[in-house]
Parts: sequence; C-alpha cells; structure tokens
Amino acid sequence: MKEITTFSGLLEAFFLERLMKQRQASSHTIVSYRDTFRLLLQFTQKRLRKAPSTLAVSDLTTKVLGEFLDHLEKQRRNTARSRNLRLAAIRSFFRYVARQAPEHSGGAQRVLDMPRKRYVRRPITFLAQVETDALLAAPNLNTRCGRRDRALILLAVETGLRSAELLALRCQDITLGPAAHVWCEGKGRKERCTPLRKETAAVLRGWLRERNGKPSDPAFPTVRGTVMSHDALQNLLNKHVAVARCRCASLRKKHVTAHMLRHSLAMRLLQNGVDRSVIALWLGHESAETTDMYLHADMTLKERALQKTGASSARAHRYRPDDRVMAFLRNL
Repeated sequence: MKEITTFSGLLEAFFLERLMKQRQASSHTIVSYRDTFRLLLQFTQKRLRKAPSTLAVSDLTTKVLGEFLDHLEKQRRNTARSRNLRLAAIRSFFRYVARQAPEHSGGAQRVLDMPRKRYVRRPITFLAQVETDALLAAPNLNTRCGRRDRALILLAVETGLRSAELLALRCQDITLGPAAHVWCEGKGRKERCTPLRKETAAVLRGWLRERNGKPSDPAFPTVRGTVMSHDALQNLLNKHVAVARCRCASLRKKHVTAHMLRHSLAMRLLQNGVDRSVIALWLGHESAETTDMYLHADMTLKERALQKTGASSARAHRYRPDDRVMAFLRNL
C-alpha cells in the first residue's frame, strides 16, 4: 500500500487500473495522456533536477505545473487549446490521486482549481486547391521516404482523417479494389469507413506493395519500422511545406498541420454542395452542428449569399451642417 502512494506508483496505477481497466479508455486517449506525462516529466527533470522515478507528488505544485503549461505555449508553440488538453489529462490524474492518496488531497484540489486558458475563436484556416497540389508535389518520389510521405499526405487530403487516426492505421485497415476504402476507429470508439478515389487507391496500392508489411504492421512506419509519432508527422509536413513554398508563395503565411488538411477536405466538400450532415459523418463528428465552423471560414459562400440579397435603395448623401452648426464654428 505504501508503494501506491508514491508518484511513480500512482501514475502506473492511473494508467493500468483507472484508464485501461476501469474506464477502458480508447487507445487515442491513452496515447494523448501518455504524451502529456512524458512531456511533463521531461520538463520537471530539467526544472527540478529530479529523475522521474524519484519525483514526489508534492513536487508537482501549481507553480511547477503552470510553468510547464507556459513552456508548452512559448517553447513548443502549442495553442491554448492544446494547452487545455494537457491540463485536462493532468487534472484527471490528480482526481485519481485525491481518491487513492488522501494525504495529497489538498495539493490535488489546488491543481483541480487551475483554470483553463481562454482563447479567441478565430476562423479556421485551410489550403486552397493550388496549395494542396503544391504540397502533394513536394515529396521526392525517387526515395522510399518520399513515396511514403506522398501516399500519407494524399490519404490525409482525400479522407480528412485526424492525425491520431492516420498514425494508428495498419496495413489491414486499407482495402483496395472496386470499393476501395480505409477503416479507422475515431473519437469515442466510433468506427467509420471512408471511400477512396481510384487515383488515391492506385498510389496506396503501390506504396503498400513496396511496404510489404504484415496486416497488423503500421501502414506508414518510420525508417525503423515503428509507429510514427505526432512530432514525426509534423516534422514530415514541415519539410515538404518548405519545398512547396518555393512553388506556392501563399503557403509562406500558413502553418500546415494534419488538422489543416482535414479542414481543407471539409471546405472542398462544402464548396461543392455536399450537405453538412454528410460532412459530419465523413469526418466522424458527433453532430452536424460541428461543421458550422466551416460556414464561417469560407468567404466565397458568404459572397454568394450576399449576391442573392436585393440591393439597398439607400443612396449616399453628403452631410451638410445646418446654420446653427456653421454659426458655432464661426464663433470658435
């Protein structure tokens, strides 16, 4: 019982007992929480000069955790939304600590009282077709990594899968043939199948033939054959965006992420008249209302709506001050 009250024991029990056994959390949740604590422990090791195995629960004060969250924004350039997701994982752990180790309940409550950071909801950014084409043309197809990257980016552009869904794909999840599609398990353990174009299926067929992996192997592995991390995926995109910027100058103002590719697909579907409920099903959204953000992002749709309205009959008139005002000005 003594071991379970240590930080290392509580953290291990939190993942194995609370998340996996009791809550049966999805693999996406496990990975997200795991990455949060890996980043936190790397930060505390430098900040407190303590190895993770010797860290105590009392070391994770609100001051240290606040500095960690600031570090995510300033050094790792995470958005406020990403910061809040990391804080949610930390809060979940401290709720478990408060129940399992009452002697730490005071400190745990102070952590639970840490507020989420508020942020301005700006319109989403997405890639125009010319920008997407430039990005797809960037990988060097004379190399194995270039062919892998081209297939991965094309799949992301055509299906709108989340980054976690892309990275979790296995060879067996991609079905090629007359009804080519990709299967994935998204948020909330919702399974969905997304159809593939013939051109996309042809590229994936060539890559999977070269990949020559077992059905359970990752579809887009690292050079070592392991599952690609989120950081590796972003680095991959950054590398090819740098090349694409030479061909398409507008990309210089955009920070391209896998989620932006997802937004770009949604905008293309919306611009081509696809119903919002279909887009929600395609992207695995909980509700069709989630797609409202795409309506706000597209000026073209707003301009079309404006053209359908009648022009106002009001005419511009020049303001002419009356005599009283003129008299006032003369007497100044």
